[in-house]
Amino acid sequence: MIKEKGVIGSRRRGMKSMCGFMVYTANDIKVEDFEESFIRISYRGPDFCVIENRERGLWGFHRLSIMGLTESGNQPFELHGNLVVCNGELYGFKEWREQLKHKYTFYSDSDCEIILPLYETYGLDFFKQLDAEFALVIYDAKKDDFIAGRDPIGIRPLFYGYSKNSHKIMFASEAKALVKLCDEVYPFPPGYYYADGAFTCYYDAAQSSGFYNGSIEEITKEINTRLIEGVRKRLDADVPVGFLLSGGLDSSLVCSIAAKLLNRPIKTFAIGMETDAIDLKYAKEVADYIGSDHTEIIINKDDVINCLEEVIYILETYDITTIRASIGMYLLCKAIREQTDVKVLLTGEISDELFGYKYTDYAPSATAFQEESQKRIRELYMYDVLRADRCISANSIEARVPFGDLAFVDYVMGVNPQLKLNQYNKGKYLLRKAFVGDYLPQSILMREKAAFSDAVGHSLVDILKDYAESQYTDEVFEKKVKNYEGDCVPFTKESLLYREIFDRHFNGHAKWIKDYWMPNKAWEGCNVLDPSARVLANYGDSGK
Repeated sequence: MIKEKGVIGSRRRGMKSMCGFMVYTANDIKVEDFEESFIRISYRGPDFCVIENRERGLWGFHRLSIMGLTESGNQPFELHGNLVVCNGELYGFKEWREQLKHKYTFYSDSDCEIILPLYETYGLDFFKQLDAEFALVIYDAKKDDFIAGRDPIGIRPLFYGYSKNSHKIMFASEAKALVKLCDEVYPFPPGYYYADGAFTCYYDAAQSSGFYNGSIEEITKEINTRLIEGVRKRLDADVPVGFLLSGGLDSSLVCSIAAKLLNRPIKTFAIGMETDAIDLKYAKEVADYIGSDHTEIIINKDDVINCLEEVIYILETYDITTIRASIGMYLLCKAIREQTDVKVLLTGEISDELFGYKYTDYAPSATAFQEESQKRIRELYMYDVLRADRCISANSIEARVPFGDLAFVDYVMGVNPQLKLNQYNKGKYLLRKAFVGDYLPQSILMREKAAFSDAVGHSLVDILKDYAESQYTDEVFEKKVKNYEGDCVPFTKESLLYREIFDRHFNGHAKWIKDYWMPNKAWEGCNVLDPSARVLANYGDSGK
């Protein structure tokens, strides 16, 4: 549906939603060309699609309705000539509405409707006040200028580029919507806003606002309180909510907390290979313990190989560990979409970046651990949260990430890193201790971390490696890798396979990914040639 000017009425519109949007800040391209690119991200919002040809730019919006069905939640929102589109969850928006209602009339129940009043009231400082996961674009009528911004973790995706026609800036939820219209496409940096033609950092999630050096008891109590609040915020929806449950510590905690808060059976989902799934038995143990309505999805070799190209296209990456870990997640979300009415999924991402991976057991000092954690937080948008967003949104479901709650992240990053080192003969000790009690069975609370892809089944990675091996002789491999240069040169047949698939869809855009996700090679015991934790000497019982 296309409108030359003004706002289009809609069907199935509502309060909160995952969406996909695209905004071009000029009018010198054909609406048909805009639409052709915009439709590539239609899965992000299959309930409604609108393109508006405004005097200042082209605005496209795909909606997945999460709360409410009224037309009043239509985006873009308009106020005093200003416009906004937003893909986001703005926590605490009801309190903001109460503060602003004496100045503004609100016409919908949408959390995103508060953005323009906040912008008018606080200017660009409003970004610092948001407790939210978001990507947005604003048009300021008085300044005749565009503003864009992204949440500090990068949970909601955003890309930008400059049009081939006039080099005017263009924004979209995914890069694939921009590649045919722009010469270059770039990830929008998390925690930044764009205004007056420049990017400004308003919030660095890796840099805590304080330093917390209390007792273990005090710190773990605060971790408990803040994570529970992070889950509580993310349970609000008018559509069925589900939970990804691996049986690992992180997803199990999210599920257990949610079950306690809701005081009713929740819907949990797990996936595993038909031969050697690790997660399924642990996920069932958790599900039985918390009394969830639990579903298992079983996959095989053909499922893995057949979805590989689709997964890489959806992810817009060639990173090895991201692709491996996405196979199971994508297929699980596909099954959830096809077999259930669930439209919101809570996940356990971002815990590892805060509390440590298996390889961070090798951190040579507390300072080194903290620096590595900061690096991982700042790069989340390229790896774990990219995986979660794309695998879930590609199946028209909204992802919510409690461990990414800003107050929680800020606190944990401010805890003395000496206390986060694995000096307890158990990784993530602070998180485990914070939930001692009746949240989880002791066997789960103290379960060693397994590599994500291994947990779906050790055979998954072996299948991918064997498939890649079958595609290239040693001679062909050596010849082909010589065609690549820079920081991300393929170094195995598997990495070459992923890179060639990526290039079929996004040739010339390898710089989206700064580097392969790998353990810190500078640390003793971490100079390995595979990103999987299974190659580390300390993996131990993690894969059992």
